[in-house]
Amino acid sequence: MTTSVFLTVDTEFAWRHHAAGLDCEAIYAKSLEPAGVGLGYQLAELARHDLKACFFVDPMPAITFGMAPVRRMIETILEAGQEVQLHIHPNWTGAKAGDRGAAHARFELFDYSLTEQRDLLGQARDLLIEAGAPKPIAFRAGSYAANDDTLTALAMLGFSYDSSHNGSEAPGTSRISLAADQIAPVAWCIDDTAGGGERCIIEVPVTVIEDIRGRVRTFQLCALSAGESYDALEHAAVAGHSAVTIVSHGFELANRRGTRPNAVHVRRFQALCGTLSEMREVLPTMHFADRPTLALGRADVPLGPDALRTRWRQAEQLWSNWVEERPGSMRRG
Repeated sequence: MTTSVFLTVDTEFAWRHHAAGLDCEAIYAKSLEPAGVGLGYQLAELARHDLKACFFVDPMPAITFGMAPVRRMIETILEAGQEVQLHIHPNWTGAKAGDRGAAHARFELFDYSLTEQRDLLGQARDLLIEAGAPKPIAFRAGSYAANDDTLTALAMLGFSYDSSHNGSEAPGTSRISLAADQIAPVAWCIDDTAGGGERCIIEVPVTVIEDIRGRVRTFQLCALSAGESYDALEHAAVAGHSAVTIVSHGFELANRRGTRPNAVHVRRFQALCGTLSEMREVLPTMHFADRPTLALGRADVPLGPDALRTRWRQAEQLWSNWVEERPGSMRRG
């Protein structure tokens, strides 16, 4: 019995760099290729370990800056043999180049009506395809800001998978009506009479662990230590979970300014790739396009809390933040 692993990378223009007044090329560099540990580096490490990853690409900045930067992202990913699926930060639909973020649409997808979401998602899908991606079958909302209407809209548009539910962000930002500790995939079906009958989409939640009893934490590079990630993977394998869904970002291995690597996050990524390579027989990495068989609606339970693991991560994070505040103190060797 194996547990499918979805190693996902949200790939986007970081709004903070637009708000800082940077031009398109500088935003691309700091969002996608910061400090030599961005998209190119991550793709090379994935290839070195023979791992699959899904890159959720946000095409909406094409409305502001043209298709070239989005096409560049997609070509880079596809040439490396990885998959592109759909991501969206809807605020870009109202953005204007060079205005430091003064103009923008509503930021959170759940702030749009069902009809508005369906139109936005259809527009984003078409932009992604125009930029060179295969027709997407999977989606993640920017900031996990999806609700039940999002799943309905995706089902109406013919998507097969969503991966927006993140219990650590619920019920604030992540508003799909699932429990915070829901980590097993589950079917979401609608009666679409006009569209030909019942339509279903599989929700593949982001994996969480219990930080302390009753509080969950996202399985994300910047959120879990290497030890916590290893334990979460081992727990899923031993318990025979249906899936593990891991989150990262194209810019996550660098500091927020994109000026130098974050050594802690780089080490975590390297350790994660090594662990997934070693555990590939029981934890194979998958593309959504592989359409792996997923047991649905199971009662998979997140990894429980451990005080020692938590203290180690907190100490590691304090060190990382201290180094971050010392200009010039970190260089990639």
